[in-house]
Amino acid sequence: MADPQGLHFRRVLLKLSGEALMGKGSFGIDAEVVRVLSDELAAVHALGVQLALVVGGGNIFRGVQAASAGMDRVSGDHMGMLATLINSLALQDQLEKRGIQTRVLSALEIRQVAEPFIRRRALRHLEKGRVIILAAGTGNPYFTTDSAAALRGLELGVDVLLKATRVDGVYSADPAKDPKATRFDRLSYQEVLERGLKVMDAAAISLCMENKLPIVVFDIRREGNIRRVITGEPIGSVVSE
Repeated sequence: MADPQGLHFRRVLLKLSGEALMGKGSFGIDAEVVRVLSDELAAVHALGVQLALVVGGGNIFRGVQAASAGMDRVSGDHMGMLATLINSLALQDQLEKRGIQTRVLSALEIRQVAEPFIRRRALRHLEKGRVIILAAGTGNPYFTTDSAAALRGLELGVDVLLKATRVDGVYSADPAKDPKATRFDRLSYQEVLERGLKVMDAAAISLCMENKLPIVVFDIRREGNIRRVITGEPIGSVVSE
């Protein structure tokens, strides 16, 4: 529902890939990318949006790839969870430099650097206007950060799950490989599953479908897009009933 401040969504969960933090590099964290992203998040926060973030760790480590190279899958996934914590701390640092109270809540207990994820505490942080960064996925191996985003979004009662990507929506095929790929403005959860579209993993899509949590997929690289989505501009692709 829209409100007098022009917000289409008041409580949102933004899912960022780890790759979004590495800019044009092939590994690690690009400090300038994190600064620009933090400026955008600060602008959205100033509108009164209650903001939760889930960030992946693929710019540092991917458990699935390590498993394919012979590493134990559970160990690899735990390493990937720790990578998400590194990214979360980088975002926290830049947000707090902008005067925004921020809490990193981890599904793995590392109390020296993050609070454990406790739903009621997380809700209280949101109500007090703090940005929360949800690290370490679900805390369980075999679950992606997409699934963590869907789960946490439902636990926190968000209005929408925003999936930030490097393309401007959901396509029928990879637009970088297929020039005939077409973009969808809107499609249903069932269509995503039946077509095998690479929006989020099937577990995340199913969770959102069962609980009617809408997903908006949009291009994070265009400046101001987070604000545009939250204020209701028709950008990206909407996945809903």
